[in-house]
Amino acid sequence: MANSNTFDRRKFIKVCVGAGAAVAANPALVAEPAGELIPAERVRLVDPDGKTLDPGSLAIGESFVFHYPYVTTPCFLINLGSPAEPGAELTTADGRAYRWAGGAGPGRSIVAFSAICAHRMSYPTRTVSFIDYRHQPMSPSNTSSGWWSRGQVIYCCSEGSVYDPREGARVLSGPAPQPLAAVHLDYDPDEQALFATGVYGGSMFERFLTEFGLQVSLAHKRDDIRREARDTTVVWSMSEYTRTKAC
Repeated sequence: MANSNTFDRRKFIKVCVGAGAAVAANPALVAEPAGELIPAERVRLVDPDGKTLDPGSLAIGESFVFHYPYVTTPCFLINLGSPAEPGAELTTADGRAYRWAGGAGPGRSIVAFSAICAHRMSYPTRTVSFIDYRHQPMSPSNTSSGWWSRGQVIYCCSEGSVYDPREGARVLSGPAPQPLAAVHLDYDPDEQALFATGVYGGSMFERFLTEFGLQVSLAHKRDDIRREARDTTVVWSMSEYTRTKAC
């Protein structure tokens, strides 16, 4: 996926077939604007032992990290504990409208987003993460209606951007100009498996890899930082993935 705006004929056909299956499984996807879903490989989510990830193993309130649509671009996987309903109307920084497709999994409570902050691209590394999911309120004693009193937000403490994962990572507070890009998930109930099949919203992956390419290459010990994730991608709990959570 060297250029997310250009697709070869093979990938276009595969995406059309996949999109048809996805719509059959989730009619809410019909409402997404045409062309908003950026296709990528259909990749199975697996645990650190390489086994198909059991959605039931995703502890409510914890954040998990996997890499998609490239092998070096981090994404969040979160079990919110209750259904994340589709339909939120969102807008990218350049004014493109799109619609949140909602959660996936057996209870439609599992969501996935780019873990690259839409402001200055803070992201989780093996050393430290300045962006993470907060399930509990930051100020439980505060009874106002602000985001800090309700919890269940993705918070970037480097600049104070706050996102709502229940509504497609809508920006609740701070300088971020757009929601986090959403990762589209398919759930196969027969296999009890989750698959990442594409991204939509304001994708910042190319910009991220351009500006942070050297750091990413050194951290992952690889030169092919733009290689597409294929077949499987490992899901790590945030506590396993990074040594220090700054937020």
